[in-house]
Parts: sequence; C-alpha cells; structure tokens
Amino acid sequence: MLRRAFIAPLAALALLSACRAAPTTVVGVKPDRIDARAPDLYVVRFETTKGNIDMMVHRDWAPLGADRLYGLVRHKYYDGARFFRAVPGFVVQFGLAADPAVTSTMNERRIPDDSVRMENVRGTVSFATAGPNTRTTQLFINLGDNRRLDASGFSVVGRIIDGMRVVDSLHFGYGEGAPRGQGPEQGRIQREGEAYLAADFPALDKILRATILRTYSK
Repeated sequence: MLRRAFIAPLAALALLSACRAAPTTVVGVKPDRIDARAPDLYVVRFETTKGNIDMMVHRDWAPLGADRLYGLVRHKYYDGARFFRAVPGFVVQFGLAADPAVTSTMNERRIPDDSVRMENVRGTVSFATAGPNTRTTQLFINLGDNRRLDASGFSVVGRIIDGMRVVDSLHFGYGEGAPRGQGPEQGRIQREGEAYLAADFPALDKILRATILRTYSK
C-alpha cells in the first residue's frame, strides 16, 4: 500500500506523457542543461507560505538526484508549486509544477536510480519513484522513521537543516490524495496545475520561490 501511493500517480504521468512530443525547453532553459553536474554540497531554500525551509543536498548521497534537483531549482521549476500530499507522521510531497505545461515538459526526462546510501528518517528528502529508473521531479520530506522505504529504492538526496517546524506546520487537513483520501488527484494536478488546486484545495501551502542559497566543494 505504501508503495502504491508513490507508484500510481507517476505511472499515470508516464502514460499521459507518452502521447506527447517532448518540448525543447524547460522553463525557457535548454533541457540538456537540466542535469548538469551539481556542487558537492548545496543548500536549497524553499520560501513557502508558512516560512523558509532549508535543505542541504549531498551529491555523494545521490549524485544523479542531486544534479537533477540543482537544475530544477536553478530553472525555477518549483516556484509556485503546492505541497499536494501531506500525510501526518509519514511524508509531505511536492514537485508537480504550477503550470501543467511545465510539468509535461519533464514527464519523459527520467533519471537512472542512485543507490540507497542514507536511511529515510525524519527530516531527510528523497525523490518519489514509480519503480526502477523513473525519478523526474517529485520529492518527499520524511516526517517520521520511514526506513521501510529504503529497500524499495527511495534514495535520500538531502536533509532539512532548518525549518522542520515549518514543515510540521504545513496544511495536513486534506490528508492522503485521492482515491485513498480526500486530497487532490495527481492526474488532475498534471493536467490542470494551480488552477485545479486553487479552486478545490485552496488551503494547501505552496512554495513561493526556491533558490540555491549556498554551495560548497569538498
């Protein structure tokens, strides 16, 4: 059941994207630059409707994931995106763009798996997957001890270093996503973006802006 919560939405995403030709740009930037090598360590600041959340990304934990995340932040992919799945004690998930055209741009830009080098425990951040080699843009913040996810290939890419109180204060009122819960349908987020969420789930918090705050070399 835990696995299906991540798989079903991304499987639908893959089916939807198979009918489209891949666009040539990602938020106005050539896609061949989206996965350029990231710094060894960097801090992403997510400015949200509840306050700032700072995440330290460790490239040696998940190199391909760190490269993808660095490119997405620099290309402003997450700006305006909602925390669309918030399950108390489990995860907060995000990573579908406010503009559905931008989401569709990334549907086929999957990255190979990284090995699982760190445990999925409270405060760590991993990419959501739909099985082997299917990571794209979605991330989740672990709210508790989710080490059971390690064996399923959810490789940790970073850790919240400041702002877990902000994460805990995000809106959890809708619970799990449809059809298992009262939260939004990921298929509709992919098709309709912010228009759907603003109309039907207005209390969901959002990322106002994501920026690279600092970088480090080892």
